[in-house]
Amino acid sequence: MSLLWSCLSLLCLAASSKARPQTDTAQKCKSVDLVFIIDSSRSVRPHEFETMRKFMINIIQTLDVGPNATRVGVVQYSSQVQNVFSLRTFSRVEDMVKSINEIIPLAQGTMTGLAIQYTMTAAFSAVEGARPNVPDVAVIVTDGRPQDRVAEVALAARQKGIEIFAVGVARADMSSLRAMASAPLESHVFLVESFDLIHQFGKQFRGELCDKEVDPCLEPTHGCEHICESSSGSYHCKCFPGYRLNADGRTCSVVDLCAEGKHNCEQICTSSPGSFTCSCRTGYNLHRDKRTCTMINYCSFGNHSCQHECVSVLNGYFCRCDEGYILQENGKDCQLENLCNTVEHGCQHQCVSIPGSYYCVCPEGQVLQEDGKTCGTCRSANIDLVMLIDGSKSVRPQNFELVKQFVNQVVDSLDVSSHGTRIGLVQYSSRVRTEFTLNSFAKAQDIKDAVRKVEYMEKGTMTGLALKHMVENSFSEAEGARVANKHIPKVGLVFTDGRSQDDITEWAKNAKDAGIMMYAVGVGKAVEDELREIASEPLDKHFFYATDFSAIGQIAENLKLNVCAEESQGEIEVKDPCTCESQVEFQQTTMVALEQLTQKMAGLTARLEDLENELLTRK
Repeated sequence: MSLLWSCLSLLCLAASSKARPQTDTAQKCKSVDLVFIIDSSRSVRPHEFETMRKFMINIIQTLDVGPNATRVGVVQYSSQVQNVFSLRTFSRVEDMVKSINEIIPLAQGTMTGLAIQYTMTAAFSAVEGARPNVPDVAVIVTDGRPQDRVAEVALAARQKGIEIFAVGVARADMSSLRAMASAPLESHVFLVESFDLIHQFGKQFRGELCDKEVDPCLEPTHGCEHICESSSGSYHCKCFPGYRLNADGRTCSVVDLCAEGKHNCEQICTSSPGSFTCSCRTGYNLHRDKRTCTMINYCSFGNHSCQHECVSVLNGYFCRCDEGYILQENGKDCQLENLCNTVEHGCQHQCVSIPGSYYCVCPEGQVLQEDGKTCGTCRSANIDLVMLIDGSKSVRPQNFELVKQFVNQVVDSLDVSSHGTRIGLVQYSSRVRTEFTLNSFAKAQDIKDAVRKVEYMEKGTMTGLALKHMVENSFSEAEGARVANKHIPKVGLVFTDGRSQDDITEWAKNAKDAGIMMYAVGVGKAVEDELREIASEPLDKHFFYATDFSAIGQIAENLKLNVCAEESQGEIEVKDPCTCESQVEFQQTTMVALEQLTQKMAGLTARLEDLENELLTRK
């Protein structure tokens, strides 16, 4: 049975000795804190508002009003809320009636949600006279649709223990009434056709309020700290969510999930009744999961001014330089560290510093030896060489053996070692197969043995696919190519005997754009335009062609991949006596010297003959 029904049961009693006669049977009704929430918007006409006055006065006169009995408060609302009088203002019915008769309607909008919020937080507060362990009852009377949201605030009020009756008149919106009222709705929602019938709200409960069994929870003596729940003339105490009932069966204690270790907070847990919130220590941010924490990345703010790298730490950051650089005194700028001046580099001629390292260079006329420090005359430049050989059906088995001999002739002309020249071999036809990578062998003989074991693939001629494989795989560090700062040139040699069955344009260009020096060797039906497209500039040094396979031995002799030092020295331009141009100069100089020596030898021979003749003559 609802609390308001109990209160309104006094309708069975006379409002006062002057107003109506007392009933023969005195029945006990529970004391409540009752607040009327009256709609005084502009849609409520003057005579209708007068009906609401009479409605409130009629109900109040049936109640046992007093400081220790039922307390009554009145709130009117439109676009704003006005407290007519609070629960603690009056203890006599006469004073309440006088104040109600003096109400001046606000005559503005219909902010019902605002009125419920005020009633929940202010009208039913201890400051305004609300009592603990005494039921809170609100009666809302309205004639229209709320202009604000009511469902959420009404739910909050009900969860706070306020029993809400919603009385709609004439134009009232039934869905809004149902959203405001307590359950069960059939006994808390009333819709009457006109203000003249509003008194039916009280009449409907005559005979049903005080003739029922007395609810022990309505007695102030039940002793429940939070919630009293009646059952069959008895009761038991319950606690609000987040609290648990103590052993005395009446008082409640907060459920501290943090203290019980049921929080899952990574760093800090703050308890609230039956719940908790997680937070983080200074220098950390809470994750979206509201549980875990991440250290604040101060570098991400973008105001660190570090020249190279910003490193975030707890409650701050510091700057760090790339390898080979030293952090300056301002803690932000970096300066290149000259390792040549700080370490025993061992360079025979010249040390050149680079970030985090150094390398040695040699004077003109000499090249760096395998130890990377000493200098000497060269046999060959150091390169990473990958050869792509055509294994298509048109080559034929006997000619493929000549191709392998061609490869080994090239190997013989190079100084093969892990620190010198590295060689990789790829065969292609309709597919591509790596025969061995740049880091497979460190000796020329091992490479030549591997070449002799290569099996002929036959099938088509997919030169473009082979170029793609070379660019994407063969010159990778994983397959033995040396890093850029080693200044080792990358050289690609493509051998083919026919027209490619796929497009070579894109990957021929990509190879050269990747810094690969490309040589093209064609035999027989090889397409000269394709060879020129593959070869690097100048073409006369990177493009070779022969009409048949019998000439490829001569091509190997003429191919000077290993003697172009300006390609192998990277950024350091050194005049290598083994360069192509120097070889010609060396040959010319040598021929002149030989001719001069021959002339001298001829003159010496003639002089010896003269001496011999002179001796014979003397004898």
